[in-house]
Amino acid sequence: MENTRSASLFENAKKVIPGGVNSPVRACRSVGCDPVFITGASGAKLTDADGKEYVDFVGSWGPMILGHSHPEIVKAVQDAAAQGTSFGAPTPTEIELAQMVVEAVPSIEKVRFVNSGTEATMSAVRLARGYTGKKMVVKFDGCYHGHADSFLVKAGSGVITLGIPGSPGVPDDIVKNTLSIPYNDCETLEKTLRDPALDIACVIVEPVAGNMGCVPPKKEFLEDLRRLTGELGIVLIFDEVITGFRLSYGGAQKYYGITPDMTCLGKIVGGGLPVGAYGGKKEIMDCIAPDGPVYQAGTLSGNPLAMAAGIATLKLLQAPGFYEQLEEKAAEYAGRLADISASTGIAVTLNRVGSIMTGFFTENEVVDFESAMTADTNRYGLHYRQMLSKGIYMAPSQFEVAFISAAQSGDDLEKAIKMTEWSFKKMLEK
Repeated sequence: MENTRSASLFENAKKVIPGGVNSPVRACRSVGCDPVFITGASGAKLTDADGKEYVDFVGSWGPMILGHSHPEIVKAVQDAAAQGTSFGAPTPTEIELAQMVVEAVPSIEKVRFVNSGTEATMSAVRLARGYTGKKMVVKFDGCYHGHADSFLVKAGSGVITLGIPGSPGVPDDIVKNTLSIPYNDCETLEKTLRDPALDIACVIVEPVAGNMGCVPPKKEFLEDLRRLTGELGIVLIFDEVITGFRLSYGGAQKYYGITPDMTCLGKIVGGGLPVGAYGGKKEIMDCIAPDGPVYQAGTLSGNPLAMAAGIATLKLLQAPGFYEQLEEKAAEYAGRLADISASTGIAVTLNRVGSIMTGFFTENEVVDFESAMTADTNRYGLHYRQMLSKGIYMAPSQFEVAFISAAQSGDDLEKAIKMTEWSFKKMLEK
């Protein structure tokens, strides 16, 4: 290991933090190196503890759609902090952000703010069970909905990155009420949802899978999901923690024209601060305490700093042409990457929806968990290390996504293109 400040920090971190990190994928084990420690960021660039600069394609795992340290968001947080960092009481900014979310997201008539995406999804599922009086939750192989016990069944994200099939500490009595089926498989979907023995309360899905890499939904898959759940009285939950305000101002549901019963949000809705939210039809949301019997609470929910950052972010996202410009930039970049794959002969299947994309090192079409698993993770690890050495910061896992941000300039993307071509050609030498 190189004698760097990041190396020293990592050794110190491992003495007091499990694995030296506070979220497993950050340990970079699947890409064969140790993590760099970040000390600052601005626009599309990160700076590590040794002063090295990187073009960022992670964006704090999605929320930095406007880039890092956007001056209007920073000012909003500073102004809010000057008034107090937490009250544990209602604030006017909660109402303002809630109104913006309700106006933007087609499925949301009422919304409850929480502190993370995991908290949003686990609360939404509890509410769906309470509303329907049923137990079973249906999810999809490779989709990750946070680390709550019931979601660690054939989950994506760090679970598959580290090769963990589930997780010790999750009781069988909880897992038995979660059923995971193949993503994009309409036949299995219909057979499962029509099984009268299953007592299904809800189906939760990433409308665009983002935690086994980017896997777009088949058009008929989302349509069948909506048709069947509506017919059978099953609550349909879209986990839009990644796609919410990313694919469009109304999220994936507006992008695809499919409206679920409930939606989970995170990432962008807090402008990069710790936040989550879940919302949906009024009749469902009115079952949450204090209006209804389903309990959920949080001391820091609706934190004034997160609310201020979210309001500032959502206002900026309403700029005319914002999403069209982001789409154009992402499409051009993805096209250039595909050209490099073709010219070098390095097989890459590139999946993209809007400003979210993944290059899978496989010749196979990637449409579900099984096909995603055909990717060559060793080759991705080599590519990751080579790109990192040249100042390109990518997700430290083949099964995550790359994010394009409004802050990335033509020069930033050109540098990434050139380094990708260099990395692919270097692979051919080995």
